[in-house]
Amino acid sequence: MQLPMFGKVKKPSPWLIGLAAAGLLGTATTVTLAVWSTAPKADITNLTVAVASKDLAVQIKANGVVQAVRKINLSPKEAGRIAQLYVDEGDRVEQGELVARMESEQFQAQVNQYKAALAKATADLAQKRAGSRPEEIAEAQARVATAQANVAEAQAQLNRAGEELKRNQLLAQEGAISQNSLGDFLSKERQARANLEAQAARLREQRESLEKLRNGTRPEEIAQAKADVAQALAQLRYYETQLENTSIRALFAGTITRRFAQEGDFVTPTTSASSSDGATSASIAELSSGLEVEAKVPEASMARIRPGQHVEIRADAYPDDVFKGRVRLIAPSAVKEDSVTSIRVKVALQTGQNKLKSGLNVKLSFLGDQISNALVVPLAAIVTKKDGQTGVLVPDEKNQATFRSVTVGSTSGDQAQILSGVSKGERIFIRPPLDQKIEGIDTVVF
Repeated sequence: MQLPMFGKVKKPSPWLIGLAAAGLLGTATTVTLAVWSTAPKADITNLTVAVASKDLAVQIKANGVVQAVRKINLSPKEAGRIAQLYVDEGDRVEQGELVARMESEQFQAQVNQYKAALAKATADLAQKRAGSRPEEIAEAQARVATAQANVAEAQAQLNRAGEELKRNQLLAQEGAISQNSLGDFLSKERQARANLEAQAARLREQRESLEKLRNGTRPEEIAQAKADVAQALAQLRYYETQLENTSIRALFAGTITRRFAQEGDFVTPTTSASSSDGATSASIAELSSGLEVEAKVPEASMARIRPGQHVEIRADAYPDDVFKGRVRLIAPSAVKEDSVTSIRVKVALQTGQNKLKSGLNVKLSFLGDQISNALVVPLAAIVTKKDGQTGVLVPDEKNQATFRSVTVGSTSGDQAQILSGVSKGERIFIRPPLDQKIEGIDTVVF
């Protein structure tokens, strides 16, 4: 049987074979891409957060130290031995309260001496101011009368001695008496004359005294008496001050934070303390009043610090407490330490005076103005590259972390303001996937 003939079979053209092959390859590629596109992406929900928009209270962070508002070392003004010490560390004292007393016997004796000198000078001045009493004038008049009588008697004795001398001189000329006998009468006459002169001088003195009593004390004498009183008073005041300086008193109300000496110690204003806590101190005790915090704020943040600003204070000693304070003082000059420039800021404590202690290290948050509708991200999401560029990690189309540069503004707590680089609602990594290494990322910024 003869098979039917379908005609001559032609050999396929090479370009048709190529087209068919190309078609098959295209189909395979399409299938491969479809399968790849339907592969599930990594779940990054727990690794990312959305950029949010909210009001942000600006905070400036700084470290500080608790210290006394007012502190002074109590020292003696003069060298001496401590006789009594009335305080111990931790004692509360009021202004003017006696803290210690130095030995004072020498100064007390000098005070007593010049009290007596002042009393004598004062009495002398009063006497000179009062003038002479009538009885003193009467007594002076009586002394003048007695002196006058003595002068009259001496004159009479001289007259008699003179007459006897004349008679005996005539007798001597006639040879009735010897020259030796005449010499005796000459001696009597000279003695009588000398006695008269002495009595006359005495009379002049008594008359001058009477005249002085009648005229009263001269102004010069009263002035001298006043000067004596002033001198005695000045000397008394000096030694009273020396005696008072032996009493060491509290210059203001506060707490004795340290005591350097004991009763019986010999101390001077330059003597080292007898306590290892104050080996360079020259004091008996340290007095402190009130507490405040001194913070060192970086110069870049100074523009946002102002007097009266609210401050939150935290101490490691009280991890559950947040103490309140206000900026009391901003120092007028900067401090440079280890090439870092900062400004000293004094913060007055509003709470925590009964808990915080002088010398404690604390952390401060200066509360600034509120920024409305700020774009914020967690501080933990901010990273920096090794070249110093700041940014965040954002997921790409495969949810892999990639670096994107951002501009960071203010911070508050654990939140940071982003000025540029991301948009609201955009998700960023808090931490990258564990199996991904991001090249060029160094450390977290904050």
